[in-house]
Amino acid sequence: VGEPVEMMYELTEFTTQFLPKEKPRYLMGVGTPENLLESIERGIDMFDCVMPTRNGRNGMLFTRNGRMNIRNAKWKIDESPLDGDFESYTNKNFSRGYLRHLFQVNEILGLQLASIHNLSFYLWLMREARKQILSNNFSHWKKEILEKMTIQI
Repeated sequence: VGEPVEMMYELTEFTTQFLPKEKPRYLMGVGTPENLLESIERGIDMFDCVMPTRNGRNGMLFTRNGRMNIRNAKWKIDESPLDGDFESYTNKNFSRGYLRHLFQVNEILGLQLASIHNLSFYLWLMREARKQILSNNFSHWKKEILEKMTIQI
């Protein structure tokens, strides 16, 4: 018996073979970007999970270059956006340093902005996955993006 995550992937792969291909396939409560992409590869179409907002409220942000704990002191005076030119309201309007400040002073706006950013990231991830599937490049793209996203920045 393997690790719980590997077992989940095996069970997902086994189960999807019995589900109608013309119907949406839903997996509940699975939430890391890695889990989503691995599950898509195994035939899942839809997800729901509290992870993007729960992690955001706790200062953990998902970016295209890895996970960011915005509470870390290294972001204190960082004027750069959270994730380069990423199209999220939070990313376009607030710096890493400012978001860290909001968390440090327990300002509810910080939790909201972090949640908005993470939800935007998840929407981007699913749109990009769909685009890569349609261009028959999903597996290659998944490997590349996971190498970046799974590190702690």
